[in-house]
Parts: sequence; C-alpha cells; structure tokens
Amino acid sequence: MHSKRLLSFISICTSLLFSITSFAQDQLPTDYLTKEFHKGRRDAARALMPDNSVMVVFAAPTRNYANDVDYNYHQNPDLYYFTGYKEPDAVLFLFKEKQKGSNGEEFNELFFVRPKNEMAERWTGKRLGETGAKEKLGISNVESYAKFASYNFDLTPFAKVLLYTPNDIPAPSAKDTASQTGGLLTQLLQLKQSTKKDAPASNNKIDTKTYEVLTGYLRSVKTPEEMALLRKAVEISCQGQTEVMKAIRPNMSELEIQGLHEYIHKRYGAESVGYGSIVGSGANGCILHYVENTKTKIGNDMILMDVGAEYHGYTADVTRTIPADGKFSAEERAIYQIVYDAQEAAFKTLKNGSTWSAASTAARSTIAQGLMKLGIIKEEKEVRQYFPHGLGHHIGLDVHDRGPYDTLRKDMVITIEPGIYIPPNSKCDKKWWGIAVRIEDDALIRENDYELLSRYAPRSIDDIEKMIAEKSVLDNYNLPPLPSATKKAF
Repeated sequence: MHSKRLLSFISICTSLLFSITSFAQDQLPTDYLTKEFHKGRRDAARALMPDNSVMVVFAAPTRNYANDVDYNYHQNPDLYYFTGYKEPDAVLFLFKEKQKGSNGEEFNELFFVRPKNEMAERWTGKRLGETGAKEKLGISNVESYAKFASYNFDLTPFAKVLLYTPNDIPAPSAKDTASQTGGLLTQLLQLKQSTKKDAPASNNKIDTKTYEVLTGYLRSVKTPEEMALLRKAVEISCQGQTEVMKAIRPNMSELEIQGLHEYIHKRYGAESVGYGSIVGSGANGCILHYVENTKTKIGNDMILMDVGAEYHGYTADVTRTIPADGKFSAEERAIYQIVYDAQEAAFKTLKNGSTWSAASTAARSTIAQGLMKLGIIKEEKEVRQYFPHGLGHHIGLDVHDRGPYDTLRKDMVITIEPGIYIPPNSKCDKKWWGIAVRIEDDALIRENDYELLSRYAPRSIDDIEKMIAEKSVLDNYNLPPLPSATKKAF
C-alpha cells in the first residue's frame, strides 16, 4: 500500500516537474533566428571563400566590470551570424573544401564550444555543451573548447587562413605550451607572428582583408529572417522616441529620459540597447557621443536623443531632437529645418545601385547652403565645422555594421543622419550657440527607392510639436521621494 502511494506521489511530482519545465520553456521568445538560417550563412560564406582556405571565427571574450563581476556578455556578431551561439570560449573553423578526419570521416566545419559544467552553470547559467550545440545549432562536428589548444589538425596545407582581429587569439598557459606539439592554438599564434612586417611575404597566410570583405558583403545585405528582427528593433526604438516626446517635461533629467527609453524597449522585449544611449540637452547635444547623461534638469533646451533598441542581436539607430518645452524657438526651428531638408535630399538619392557619396553630397550641400543663408558660415567648405561626421552607416548585428561604403544594394539597411552642432563660443552670432540637431533614420534600400523603417517616430517640426502636446501613459508615473531626501541634516 505504502509502495503504491509512493509510486503515485513520484508520478505526480514528475508530471508536475515536466509541466513546470514545459511552461518555463514556453515563456521563451519564439522568434530567434533558426539553425537553418545560420547554416545558410555558413554555406554562403563557404561559396565566397578562396580555394584551399579556412575561416576562423572566435567568440568574443568576457570583460570584467568590477572585481568578480563581468559585463553582460555580448557575442562576436560574426560568430553569432554563422552559428547562433551565445556563449564565450568558442571558435569556429569553416573549411572551403571537405576535410578528412583521422577515422576517414569528412567534414567542412569544426566547432569548439564550452563543455557542460554543473557547478559553473549554477552560477552563470546553462550551457549548450557539445551535445546541445549539435542538436540546437545543427553543427555535426563539435568538440570541447578544452581540446582546442592541442587539437591535432594541420593548418599548414591551407593557402589562406581567413581571420579577423588576430589579437583576440588567446595566449596559451604555460601548461598548454608545454603539452602542445603543433596544436591549433600554437599554429594560429605562429601564423599571427608571421604577419609582422619583417616576416617573409610567403609566410603570411593570415588574411584579414578577405575576411572583412567577405563577411561585410554577406552581412550588409539582409535576409527576410534578419529583416523581421531588425524591423522590430526599429519599431521598438520609434515607440520609445514617441512616448518620450509625449512624456517630456523641463524638470526631467537626462538620465530619467534615458531610463524611459530603455524601459519602453524592455516592455517590448528588447534585451538591451545597441550602444550607449545618448541623451544630451542644450550644448551637451554638441558632443557627438555624449553618454554621461548627468544633467539634472533639461529646462527649456532642445534635447538630442540618440537611442537604439537591440532585439535578438539586431540593433536600430534612431535619433530625434525635440524642444523640452514643447515649442521650437525661431533659431531652433531654422537649424532643425536645414537638417530635415538635408535628410530629405539624401533620401531622394537612395535606391539599388546608387552610392553613398551621392547621398552624402546631397545632404552636405543642403546644410552648407542653409548655414550660409543664415550667416553662420561664409563658404561651403566651412560646413565641416558644424557637420563634422559622416552621413550614415550600415546597421544590423552591429550598430555600425560591417559593409562597403561604395554602391548601395537592394536589401541593405542604412542610417541617414545629418546634423548641425554649434558649440558655445563658435565663430558665429551667439544666438546660435548651444543648438544641436541630429535627425537619424533607418532606411531599407529597394530596387527603385527606399523604405523608411523608422517612419513611426515623428520627424517634422509640426509633427513633433503635436506629439509633445499629447498625453503620455507615463504622465502619472510618480514615485515617492527617497527617505533620505525628507530627513533633516544633522
């Protein structure tokens, strides 16, 4: 009787545990890139690789934040693109031609991953391990990263080893060095040494240029699977911009505005931001990569908000510049309109087969003419004083994604981001000092035109002022003061 009850109890617990596990798994996102996508990218790379070559892609290293705490891990985008693997301590070997193993088996890829470790996983999370990598990533030839340093495979017959950032090759420990007899790590380190200027050209097998060109060619043109994720990242970023416009108040701090953006991103499922959020009011907006965001009250200044959500690895890049008090002043309106017109001029050039230089020339000329008309500059060549950066860049797995800057091709996704920045003490009438405007949008290149992916965030002066006048769901989100703020000093 007791045995039957015990068996029944065990059966119930097992069913309950299975249900809880299934429920937990059901709560994970279901729109990650598939293993078929990653295999397709490996096949596409292999087709472009030169004969008798091997591509080597390392996982990104972990980075220490403070003492025994690391930064949140972010994978090398190339390794993620080719495998979907999200953990450190990994390296992928992708071979142009089929290779033969010691047992006669053929393979065209070899992947080293972190082994399972029950104790480590209790502290830092689950690992795929070799079996998991085979099953979930669809890579058949997988080994433990612990075997990588001394793995017996000869790289000398290959004409080229395609490798990016050779400095990321980990240095071997004394124990590893003593035990190696031509292992993979030793060979890669020797090849790295051969790339030095005084090494014979015939010994230079590491080819970083081909690696960059090949991966840039692939990653710059987005597949439908990638576009689904990138669209979502852009739409989330636009939602953040729109909601902050409605919630903006002069008594807010830059940090609070950053927090509102990133809170909205996370409400929509974005895991992170693709770069440090830039929220600069007044003259702070003149600092191109201002990330301190420490001004405690933005007042009636314009505020430049360059914030992009990262969704499943894909990063948007959307910038809006708005008046904190809801209305552009005459000077702010004049500068903003020039930047807006410059962006429109660049947009008109975009299509398959157009060039980056055509878009840049159109935008830069518009800004120069506008600034001369206002008397801020006297000659067109002076425009770089107030528009000091490029017009845009590719976006994708990196916010400045890898890709060529010559001819635009269908299904590229790029930013167009003209700007005017007039720091205090500039050589112009002081009424312009401290005005900074950047408008940045994300565009998908099509056959005969483009699609403005970030059209959901208002861009024009009238549309921005109308949006600021609307009520926000965050208007009544008031927190009580901290206890220490209400206590008297002693």
